[in-house]
Amino acid sequence: MPRTAEYENQHEHVNKHVNEHVNKHEDGRYEAVRSRDARFDGAFFFAVETTGIYCRPSCPAVTPKRHNVRFFATAAAAQGAGFRACRRCRPDAVPGSADWNVRADVVGRAMRLIGDGVVDREGVAGLAGRLGYSARQVQRQLTAELGAGPVALARAQRAHTARVLLQTTGLPVTEIAFASGFASVRQFNDTIRAVYAATPSELRATAPAHDRAARRAATPSAGVPLRLAHRGAYQPGPVFDLLQREAVAGVEEVSGAPGRRVYRRTLRLPYGTGIVAVDERPGVPSTGSGGWLEARLHLTDLRDLTTSVQRLRRLFDLDADPYAVDERLGADPRLAPLVAARPGLRSPGTADPDELAVRALVGRAEAERLVQRYGKVLDAPCGTLTHLFPEPAVLAQAEPDGTAGGLAAALADGAVHLDPGADRDDAEHALLAVPGLDARTAAVLRTRALGDPDVAPPGLAVPDTWRPWRSYALNHLRAAGEWEQDR
Repeated sequence: MPRTAEYENQHEHVNKHVNEHVNKHEDGRYEAVRSRDARFDGAFFFAVETTGIYCRPSCPAVTPKRHNVRFFATAAAAQGAGFRACRRCRPDAVPGSADWNVRADVVGRAMRLIGDGVVDREGVAGLAGRLGYSARQVQRQLTAELGAGPVALARAQRAHTARVLLQTTGLPVTEIAFASGFASVRQFNDTIRAVYAATPSELRATAPAHDRAARRAATPSAGVPLRLAHRGAYQPGPVFDLLQREAVAGVEEVSGAPGRRVYRRTLRLPYGTGIVAVDERPGVPSTGSGGWLEARLHLTDLRDLTTSVQRLRRLFDLDADPYAVDERLGADPRLAPLVAARPGLRSPGTADPDELAVRALVGRAEAERLVQRYGKVLDAPCGTLTHLFPEPAVLAQAEPDGTAGGLAAALADGAVHLDPGADRDDAEHALLAVPGLDARTAAVLRTRALGDPDVAPPGLAVPDTWRPWRSYALNHLRAAGEWEQDR
């Protein structure tokens, strides 16, 4: 047989195998759509060619026929293919894919940075620079895997921010356009029409009842009401317990009795400052799984809305996949009763990685001293919230000696990067290069500042069967009083 014919036969065989794999994978996705399985909300999206609409897997609408359905990894990819968002299931409001928090590769890092608003602030070149790749490489990798490049992904995020502001605030449309990150009102109008098949005014008029109620109750000083969605079960108690133990006076407070607590804190953001309040009581939808945490944001500049929301999501670990975590850890004899007692237990992160790094090193009492001495006083203090945590550059200049001064200097000059797109291994190596900073502190920062779900402190033997969720396993032990991390 001639070599060319043999090659063609082999090539045809490979293509057949790939197509069979893809079809089998998509058949599994269709089963998730047919059963309205909310576990997959955010993991993928489906679009219906006969209606031109894309949805989340748990959409309550009549299930379309299989041959009319297309699948997409991101909402941006569905929008790029010409589909508009379903007004019934609001696919843009689902929790983000848990993959982006777990993955340490360039795609996962890029998605975390895009979520933080880097493309809107610094462009694709800024995103690529933070990742250490060329803009072309980043564009190629994101498009190949997600069906959309960084500009399209950021555009989809801006559209979601705009919808939230349109439906929950009484702000003028022009103000919302720029607050959402659009460069012009025309670009804003065109995007809203493309994504939602409606003008901004029409989209505002179709707000769900709870959004309309929030808008009617809103006043200029009331802030932006938010529902921070999560998938699956959520255990707010242990998260609020941790936040209450660690709260630094002037920057944070936790008020109320357990089960009804409210966490409030100040935020340093790219364009201004903010104060957020998050309610411990979870909201639960009438159908499906998952739920939300009620929050309210007061921002000096509304352009910080997307960034602040993403930072809160990382703090409360709202994009986690509790189904995958509980399935793996629940199979371990030691952890099984703990998982059963606390399904959906999360691994909290932080709203400010640099702040957490300093606090993890110096402890609560010293952190409060630093806040009072060097923290910036808010222009409009709110109750006990009076300061922003001091920036690393301020601390490095004011108190340059010792390990804390060395860490502050490393954060200020970029020797240590803890932003959402940081390479976790590189960041840990840089932290360990700070004189006096030990491996246990580095492990804490890898878990919480960098959001690594699979960290075990040095010297603590844990089973390999807990991978890739060792951070969650240790939280179960801590919640049950079986282990306490010595920091």
